[in-house]
Amino acid sequence: MTTVIAFIFMFGLLVFVHELGHLIFAKRAGMLAREFAIGFGPKIFSFMKNDTLYTIRLLPIGGYVRVAGEDPEIIDLKPGHHIGLEFNDEGKVNKIIVNNKSKHPNARVIEVEKVDLDHQLIIEGYELDEEENLLHFDVDRRALFVMDEKETLIAPYDRQFASKSPAKRAMQLFAGPMMNFLLAILIFIILGVVQGVPVDEAKMSQIQPDSPAEEAGFQVNDEVIKIDDQSISTWEEFTTIVRENPGEELSMTVLRNGETEILTVVPNEIPAPEGQEGSVGQIGVYQAFEKSFWGSFKYGAEQTYETTSMILTNLTMLITGQLGIDMLSGPVGIYDATDQVVQTGFMNFLMWTAILSINLGVVNLVPLPALDGGRLLFVGIELLRGKPMEPEKEGIFHFVGFALLMLLMIIVTWNDIQRLFL
Repeated sequence: MTTVIAFIFMFGLLVFVHELGHLIFAKRAGMLAREFAIGFGPKIFSFMKNDTLYTIRLLPIGGYVRVAGEDPEIIDLKPGHHIGLEFNDEGKVNKIIVNNKSKHPNARVIEVEKVDLDHQLIIEGYELDEEENLLHFDVDRRALFVMDEKETLIAPYDRQFASKSPAKRAMQLFAGPMMNFLLAILIFIILGVVQGVPVDEAKMSQIQPDSPAEEAGFQVNDEVIKIDDQSISTWEEFTTIVRENPGEELSMTVLRNGETEILTVVPNEIPAPEGQEGSVGQIGVYQAFEKSFWGSFKYGAEQTYETTSMILTNLTMLITGQLGIDMLSGPVGIYDATDQVVQTGFMNFLMWTAILSINLGVVNLVPLPALDGGRLLFVGIELLRGKPMEPEKEGIFHFVGFALLMLLMIIVTWNDIQRLFL
């Protein structure tokens, strides 16, 4: 149950922060955000506020902010349609009843001749059986479509995604991944404040029981300053040499209480991380930490940068074929990994959340259809061409891409299930 709660919290937080970025910058740009959704599929919970429908949906595989104009509008009125009109006190149309007109006895029913709800905000038409007198109606900017008794705001062009400058559209698309990076920085800062930040030196904070380090006589606060004939000044230099010498005897010069001692240790051989061949060395020590409030901010930025670089490297290896598709994990694999991390403590869970947040940000910036990066690609193409791509072509591109992503999700999930249960 602890893992279930942790996974729901983590998933909800990552998706919420990502979509919140899209929502904030959509509203700042004057776009109509029709829906802010966590999850896909049937609605579990929803409420309306400030023109936006906030929903929680059944399938925990992502989320979205639906902005007017990004996709074809919900209702497309054409000449010949019969609609009902209701009016506000100024005489402007404030409700357009698309069907079930009998439930609105006060509505004025007309046959549409001309309609422009993007720019001119007008409807022209004839009352039924009276085709001689063409009627003209001005439409309120906040008029509602009423279809199946559900009300939906119209979206004048200046509230649509396409009406905004390329810079504003790009910012609205980039805001989701940006918020994931900011969340990761914040989590790493919190970790730095609570547990301290790693010291630069190769200094020990903990020695694992029955480890090669304990057998060799290492103690807490020991600092390694030399391995064989090579001087050591950082923890990274120390761990690199240990990892590269599994099963090899290493002579380490240690600074302890102002004096030096020489200890001999043989790193254990352990399997290399998934995706790498061979084995690596490990002696069973943990890096020392120190409390530093301002250092925590530097630590947050550095950890986010290093994690981003690692994910980009792995992504490049995946694209070039150095890593197989079996290295990817979907919701099932992430849940299993979360279960393992939760067992090691809350701080490790927070770090895992930060890593996944960065991963979500990086993946969404990949220029693939249906992802933020794919939509940013079209903004870039527009800048190069001097005009936007036809909405129909872009829509087909994203639709096909989304279908392929769903297929990839199914394959990855099946691989996760095989690893866990078969």
